Formats: sequence, C-alpha cells, structure tokens
Amino acid sequence: MSIVIEQPVEARLVAAAPRMPSIPATLHYDRRDPFAVRMTFPAPATLEGVEVCWTFARELLAAGLHGTEGHGDVRVRPYGFDRTVLEFHAPEGTAVVHVHSSEIRRFLQATGELVPAGLEYLQLDLDHDLAELMRDAC
Repeated sequence: MSIVIEQPVEARLVAAAPRMPSIPATLHYDRRDPFAVRMTFPAPATLEGVEVCWTFARELLAAGLHGTEGHGDVRVRPYGFDRTVLEFHAPEGTAVVHVHSSEIRRFLQATGELVPAGLEYLQLDLDHDLAELMRDAC
C-alpha cells in the first residue's frame, strides 16, 4: 500500500481585481508525517517564480470545512455551499485561495483510509526518532 497521497486541486486566487484566476495546486499527505498535509503551488503561480509549499495540520484542514480555524500562518474556513477558503500568511503578504470543498473532502477521505484520524501516533517510531536525536547530540 502506498504511503503517499497526492491530489491535484483547482484553486482560485482571490485578488483585488474582480477576476479570480484558476491556479493548479497539489494536496500532499505522507503517512511518515501523519499529522501534516502540504499544499504546493507551482512556480508559474507564485509571485517569486519558484514552487511554494505550505505545511499545516491535517486536523486544521478538516476542521476548516465546518468553521473558521487557524490563528497562525494558515487559516481555513468554509465559504458558501461548496467552497473552502485557505489563507496563507507570510511576511511578504497574504494569499487567499478558494478550493472546492468536495476536493478537500475527497483528499481527507483518502488520507483517513491510509491513516485514520486519531491514530496518527501509530505511524511514529518514537524510539527510532529519540535514538537519532541522541546520536546527533553526542
């Protein structure tokens, strides 16, 4: 069984102009990092012209489907019937994108089949991680 899930999504960038251009993005989940998801935007879709990847809690993404969540760099909230807003805050500015909630639900369902919510800790090898930390400390 695969340990990684990648799902392309269509994100709509919210800008000051009335037009909301569609940009490709990819949601990514790796059971080796079971609490996190990543959302990657390709270089042509960013101001810097380089790929940008945001990492945040899977739980934040799931909770943001039902209500406003997040107080830090990433914030998620529902918008209308089938849209979810993701806000990415950085020193350079804020990017706001809309994603179809159904795409997020499908992604979360796949991640839940790989690693059920609440059982993420079973994927961690704490003994190995602690040994690595101790090895590096000497």
